[in-house]
Amino acid sequence: MRVHKQITVTSPLLPDLQEFSSYLQQIWDSRWITNNGSFHQQLEKALAEYLGVEYLSLFTNGTLPLITALQALGLTKGEVITTPYSFVATTHSIWWNGLTPVFVDVEPTTGNIDPSKIEAAITPNTVAIMPVHVYGQPCDNERIDAIAKKHNLKVIYDAAHAFGVHKDGQSILNWGDISTLSFHATKVYGTIEGGALICHSAEMKYQIDNLKNFGFRGETTIVAPGINGKMDEVRAAFGLLNLKQVDAAIEKRRAVAVRYREAIDSITGLSYLPEFPNIRYNYGCFPIFVDVEKYGMSRDALYDKLKSQGILGRRYFYPLISTLNPYKEYPSASSENLPVATKMADQVLCLPMHHALTNEDVERTINSIRR
Repeated sequence: MRVHKQITVTSPLLPDLQEFSSYLQQIWDSRWITNNGSFHQQLEKALAEYLGVEYLSLFTNGTLPLITALQALGLTKGEVITTPYSFVATTHSIWWNGLTPVFVDVEPTTGNIDPSKIEAAITPNTVAIMPVHVYGQPCDNERIDAIAKKHNLKVIYDAAHAFGVHKDGQSILNWGDISTLSFHATKVYGTIEGGALICHSAEMKYQIDNLKNFGFRGETTIVAPGINGKMDEVRAAFGLLNLKQVDAAIEKRRAVAVRYREAIDSITGLSYLPEFPNIRYNYGCFPIFVDVEKYGMSRDALYDKLKSQGILGRRYFYPLISTLNPYKEYPSASSENLPVATKMADQVLCLPMHHALTNEDVERTINSIRR
């Protein structure tokens, strides 16, 4: 019997080892491995230019920018309206700032927070909205920002999945008060671990850079109870090299997505999220949704079937954040309040999606989901 190689749901983007080694030699020669070194400064500038943003601050992971964003905006008391359909870091960042998450439901066509549900959740204690660009699909920023302006609320966009995503020719990272990115190894663009915070003024970037360095402003002055969020030189060098190849990696992902959609269109009971013509996507994930009655198999059964054949999918995002122990007792966490998010979480399965997939890998996956 032929034994197939394992097909992983994702695969890290790795720079050329020889070229990376030459960068490491420069780090060794300089003996400067952290604290705003040369590669750190180069990567901040290069990313800002590539992404089409003016002010970008690098972080050592993708969670610390979320935590720091709330601090930078002075939000330390009150409620933050957010989505239950995300990775736990979104809501954890709210909790770590002493704020209360308030969950609202999502749109069935995007998985993003539903703007029509936001105003009903606003109370006198509401201080901000934290939407997520789920799977890199842009939120309805016009409606969200209009609500925020009407009620004098801050908007922090969790753009962990939205590296390089544009709408109508413009980077979606310029929306709201602050946007954050993740450069985790599972993402389209990675620095091993890493992240960034995007803001809209030199003054705010200066404040953020202070906060991510323990609150230091100069050698002896502490201006705030900051945190250690700095990216080191090794990861910055890794990121500089990956930036050279990320466009080619995205194009390979796009081709996989095209093939998946062609195949799934002919499979009853499976669906995927629509792609809109005015969006430039990065194809970070490919979620499908399993209708057990029409497909004849539950999402979990399909997940197990694929796994038994060496194909690793991911139930992402499942379970809902609102069902987890730290948050399930909040009134807004009830499944009755979140019917669309609950249904999506119960049906979703992300298929293998990365730049290293071969045509054989893709066809194996498609043949395995066919009934």
